[in-house]
Amino acid sequence: MKPKLSDLWRWDGTIERGAYLFLGMCLFAVKFNVDRIIGFAWFDNSWTIFNWDTLRFYLWQSPVGEADGRFYLVLLAAALPFMWSGVVLTLRRLRSLGWQPFWVLLFFVPVLKLFFFLLLCLLPSRTEPKEPPVISKRRIGKCGVLVPSGTLASATMAAMVTGALGLLVAWFGTSLLGDYGWTLFVGIPFGMGFLSALIHSVRQPRSIGSCILTAMAALGLTGAGFFLFAMEGGICLFMAAPLALALGITGAIIGHFTQRTLCRRTDSSHLFCVALFFAPLTMGLEKGLPPPLPLLVVESSVIVDAPPEKVWRNVVSFSELPPPNEIIFKLGVAYPIRAEIYGQGVGAVRHCNFSTGPFVEPIEIWDEPRLLKFSATQNPEPMQEWTPYHNVHPMHLDGYLRSCGGQFRLVPLAGNRTLLEGTTWYYHHMWPADYWQLWSDYIIHTIHLRVLNHVKELSEKK
Repeated sequence: MKPKLSDLWRWDGTIERGAYLFLGMCLFAVKFNVDRIIGFAWFDNSWTIFNWDTLRFYLWQSPVGEADGRFYLVLLAAALPFMWSGVVLTLRRLRSLGWQPFWVLLFFVPVLKLFFFLLLCLLPSRTEPKEPPVISKRRIGKCGVLVPSGTLASATMAAMVTGALGLLVAWFGTSLLGDYGWTLFVGIPFGMGFLSALIHSVRQPRSIGSCILTAMAALGLTGAGFFLFAMEGGICLFMAAPLALALGITGAIIGHFTQRTLCRRTDSSHLFCVALFFAPLTMGLEKGLPPPLPLLVVESSVIVDAPPEKVWRNVVSFSELPPPNEIIFKLGVAYPIRAEIYGQGVGAVRHCNFSTGPFVEPIEIWDEPRLLKFSATQNPEPMQEWTPYHNVHPMHLDGYLRSCGGQFRLVPLAGNRTLLEGTTWYYHHMWPADYWQLWSDYIIHTIHLRVLNHVKELSEKK
């Protein structure tokens, strides 16, 4: 079969391994050069395929080093048509092998997707019937007969089964492995949406709206399970919800479009069982070979109607702040209370006490009254989970958001005023890094403003 341009967007039909390999390599070559052009022309960022950081970027699909968020967002937007072509080509290749369509989930798994692509290029095709056979109990397999035929009953069962499986796999990854990576926040929600749509449509084709609602119900049940079994608090579930819903709905849509191929083989129930092992496997891979951590930075500033000499005294240490008014702090995110300094000059130790414990900050630069720079040798927990239980302590509270240093810079302005800038450098061990950076940057910026405005108020007092 000769490759055709329409192969890049058509859902129907099959594709042979030679055409699949040729189009896959062409798509990668084009995408790599599109990324290079974007980086060079707009962001003064160039790379080569022979660079290890470049290979890590494509293996893990996550930023490397000090990332420019706009750059990676543009790369993500440019990747969408290539993602579509990759999905449809893989679905058609699976159809030619007689495999179930949910194997396309491996297309989104970092590293493992390369072995999956190689396997699809090596295996010979199997002859497929031109028309889908009529769905029957003999065709839908032993597990398929357990699914009710009614729309509401089928959706309920699909949501409950998928929600329970999602909760089990997520518990394994978070509580046993301590993994908060791509598999947890991308693979599981997408897979739940995809799987719930396929289970829902075992007996007969379902509408796209019905598949989406089923996926949302499954995700809701998993979230409720995390909350009720004291595995997570409310605020973390709230922050993860937008990403999980978007990916779950995407999986449900793709599941809807592939539902007619679900029951072509009598071994579908066996394949479903095998597929359950891939999420724990990839979580173990992420835990053993974690992606590189980008160093992130947040800068905030206020203008103080006071000279730098006066502002400096309130930066080095400050009195207790009033109770917070910000909603995010009332929901449990840690907030600063007071700052104390032990010693003076380089080598002094500053303690910035938070609601969950102290930041211990040895002074590295003491340039009075211009710059106070410090490292962070001890970090408190980033939040106290909102929960009806006495205590909920998921593993991501210990070291998954870690500040490595910060500084205050004082710039004199006309009129005896001061520009006071606060900066924090930090890491977080949660992926997709860009998504969680939106939340962490917002939290740290809000913390900055609480401190900076307090220093401003103290310094402007007569």
